[in-house]
Amino acid sequence: MKWLENNPQLVILLVGISIFLFNLDVIPVTIMEARNFITAREMVTDGRWLLTTMNELPRYEKPPLPSWITAIFGSIFGLDNIIGLRLPTMLMAIALGYIAYLFSLNLLQNKKQAFINALILLSSFYIIAITIEAPWDIYTHGFMLAAIYFLYDFFRQDSHHWKNALLAPIFIGLSFMSKGPIAFYGLLLPFLLAYAFVYKFKEFKIRNNYLQLLALITVATTVGLWWFVYVRLADPDAFLAIAEKETANWTSYNVRPFYYYWSFFVQSGLWTIPAFMGLLYPYLKNKVSHKKAYQFTFLWTVFSVILLSIIPEKKARYLVPVLIPLALNTGFYIDYLIRNFKNKLTGKEKIPVYFHFGLIGVLGLVFPFVAYFFLHDNLGDFWLYYGLSSTALFAVGILIIIQLKNKELFKAFLYTIAFIAIIKVLALPMAGALQKNPAYHNISDLRSTVATAGMEIYVYEEIAPELLWEYGGAIPLLKNEQQLIIPETSQFYVLVSPVDESDFKRIFDSKFSYELKTVYDFNNNAGPGAKGHKNRLISNLYLVKKQ
Repeated sequence: MKWLENNPQLVILLVGISIFLFNLDVIPVTIMEARNFITAREMVTDGRWLLTTMNELPRYEKPPLPSWITAIFGSIFGLDNIIGLRLPTMLMAIALGYIAYLFSLNLLQNKKQAFINALILLSSFYIIAITIEAPWDIYTHGFMLAAIYFLYDFFRQDSHHWKNALLAPIFIGLSFMSKGPIAFYGLLLPFLLAYAFVYKFKEFKIRNNYLQLLALITVATTVGLWWFVYVRLADPDAFLAIAEKETANWTSYNVRPFYYYWSFFVQSGLWTIPAFMGLLYPYLKNKVSHKKAYQFTFLWTVFSVILLSIIPEKKARYLVPVLIPLALNTGFYIDYLIRNFKNKLTGKEKIPVYFHFGLIGVLGLVFPFVAYFFLHDNLGDFWLYYGLSSTALFAVGILIIIQLKNKELFKAFLYTIAFIAIIKVLALPMAGALQKNPAYHNISDLRSTVATAGMEIYVYEEIAPELLWEYGGAIPLLKNEQQLIIPETSQFYVLVSPVDESDFKRIFDSKFSYELKTVYDFNNNAGPGAKGHKNRLISNLYLVKKQ
């Protein structure tokens, strides 16, 4: 254990590799991933690097930096190589943990607590989930945390002002180029507010640093906004239409009440209880070793939640920027426990500790039985993973309980990190043993079928990005918001989603005949009629003939 404590950066790297770089092809491509992958594919195959597209239509909703990075990796490893396409996102997640360590070290001057902070962040549930669910987010927040690292130095150090004044805005610009102002609003602005409340910019004199401040603003603006300006000038109609639609979504799409994010700390997953305890400011403020720093991370977290709650549109994944200061804030509670659990904690204070670590230990002990109960009928190809994961998690469960009994909280903490890593490395592949959708039908073979038949294929209205990605190329639209296009050929294929089927039949009922050839169902685990079966992942293939 001493070796782990003495080599924090190496351990952070190893933990990051364990959590993020194994089994990258197990989970099916998600909707946000598919959009990124399609745009990256069209960058490489069609040369659309600046005026970005999806299905050869303008795709300006998101800036292109993550797609550029994905396209580069796709060029190296193959545009159909899921592991290669996901790799840069996972590397960015590991970098996020490393930056969190460096920033915490600057803030606390304490290697052990900085180490704890980084591990909490790397193992937080939604930090892991977001790398698959919405890969843009890890880039925008990762770059912004790097910017905050240099900004913190810029505000506090007498030396290296020019270095910090130039590096901070570059990373701010890269954050903008990843997902617009999301991280600026959800991560940087709360950081500035918290810093102003706690540290009051006492060490930063504008009159002595106005040139650096001007350079910072200029560089951030240039790096972050040049692409938006370019697209606005090169394709103004599409840019304005997309901007208007995106702006409207903030007030009309997924609208939730102000208090929707009240349980934000739950998004940290296994750290839910410590995260909650770390937010009990009156309880913890006089127990931490760095009171001002604790005030700072607490306010940073609270300001981030408040600012995100003001926006009418709300989704769980929008809370990702909160998880960064929350991890740092949770580290204060874990550090307090490690320092005082043996001697100074009262009986009441020990209750959440025993509950938290005891629960994780019990989860490890019952995993073999629960996994077998749910998966035993489908474990044919997964017995090795079942045996290894069950043995490892059962052993870690015992070790956590032993360390809890011995009041060795730091060891219990490290075994919790091992628990999460084992799930990702050994247990995740068993997702293939989950109940399958008997109607599952991948669209990946359709492109070759269409090419062999020598016919044209179209999409009526829309197709799920996941299906379009699996198809392997662009499919022209027959109908969109502005127009309906009738092909001149005597017969052609049309992909129709269930929601558009009645409209499709109304349009083609008089002068055409149509025949349903097959149904593509990309729902992997939920069959028709089951909870979780999504109509948007279904596309009906019709053969249409002119009468």
